Amino acid sequence: MDAIMRESSFAQYLKEQGVKQGIEQGIEQGIEQGIEQGIEQGIEQGIEQGIEQGIEQGIEQGIEQGIEQGIEQGIQESIREALAVRFDAGVAGQFADRIAVIDDLQRLKQLLHAAVQVNNLAAFQRVLDAEA
Repeated sequence: MDAIMRESSFAQYLKEQGVKQGIEQGIEQGIEQGIEQGIEQGIEQGIEQGIEQGIEQGIEQGIEQGIEQGIEQGIQESIREALAVRFDAGVAGQFADRIAVIDDLQRLKQLLHAAVQVNNLAAFQRVLDAEA
């Protein structure tokens, strides 16, 4: 009977150890899976946020550049118109190509002021030729 009890106790001990080991392995696997899923979700969310921010910044920059180009083109057109109205339109047209490539707003404003104020096209030519 003593032998049976020892066997039964030993069997119970093994069973408890197996349960304990199973619980420990389950916890370890659960933690590993949790970490893996957390990392995957974090990466996915990071990528999504990065893409969203990139799109927003791209749109903002595009709008800003479009506005700036529109202002530049408007001032360039104003310079050409001022020269055409004040002087001979055909002769004033000779500056169109040079004015069209200027993208510095301050320089364009300087040229617009000159187009309105100079006494002749030669004076405008000097302002256009001068380094800003």
